[in-house]
Amino acid sequence: MRNYLDFEQPIADLEGKIEELRHLTDDGGVNIADEVARLQAKSDKLLRATYQKLSPWQKVQVARHADRPHFSDYVAGLIDNYVPLAGDRAFADDKAIQGGIGRFRGRSVVILGHEKGADTSSRVKHNFGMARPEGYRKAIRLMELAERFGLPVLTLVDTPGAYPGVDAEARGQAEAIARSIETCLKLKTPLVSLVIGEGGSGGAIAIAAADNVMMLEHSVYSVISPEGCSTILWKKDGSEKVVAETPKLAESLRMTAQDLLELGGIDTIVPEPLGGAHRDKAATIDAVGDAFGEALDKLSGKSVDELLKNRREKFIAIGRDSLS
Repeated sequence: MRNYLDFEQPIADLEGKIEELRHLTDDGGVNIADEVARLQAKSDKLLRATYQKLSPWQKVQVARHADRPHFSDYVAGLIDNYVPLAGDRAFADDKAIQGGIGRFRGRSVVILGHEKGADTSSRVKHNFGMARPEGYRKAIRLMELAERFGLPVLTLVDTPGAYPGVDAEARGQAEAIARSIETCLKLKTPLVSLVIGEGGSGGAIAIAAADNVMMLEHSVYSVISPEGCSTILWKKDGSEKVVAETPKLAESLRMTAQDLLELGGIDTIVPEPLGGAHRDKAATIDAVGDAFGEALDKLSGKSVDELLKNRREKFIAIGRDSLS
């Protein structure tokens, strides 16, 4: 059973009719095959037209779609001989950030990223992809392990943001995120990051200060969610105002992959299948694998000094043109 977003309702209606027809017996009065083909062509055309003109708020909804591939799906589809590594060696094992060692298309790599979970129980287990300090300290440990053995690092970003709870703050959430960003910037091996869904605030950039930062076509990346921004600005005016302003703020935040590429915040957009990554997980995972492979090929011949210099200059340059 496919989960449809609100703006996909016309598509849902057409695809529902197609399914009904496929279960009918041909009584000779109507050529069911021809009718199915006609409706399928109409549905495909509508799907293409809808996804060619998604608003930023609609892209936020697609980026959050529950059926998009998660970290565990990419690991299963791309990494051979995967060995998960757990714990920060200080406090606990955070379930929102997962990682380990494996082989990616013949290369030994360290891979880590946010895991949101695919159903209610797994989402609760993984805290909806919102990591606590021990999650970022685990990420630091894995990146340092990669550096020790000269392995490239792949990261998959998908989080609404770092966990904002009192317990996380008490254990040094801000310090853990800052140290994780620092580790990314000082890492002496190639680092490639991809936003696969939501890239929320410091919780995202903590593992995405990379040599090559990519985004899936319908993913989003921003300092704050549209809802969070709307609440800060309009809370005093009531919940109706907050809800009304949220879609507008999604546009103002310039959080889509297309916006980020134009602003110089990312390097590459990875295309998604028609209708979004959730409609064809296998094709999406293959596209991500190709993008990772291409990025690593370009970085593999660079010296450590060149990697560090280029990475530092890349992030210093962001926004420079708009300020000059």
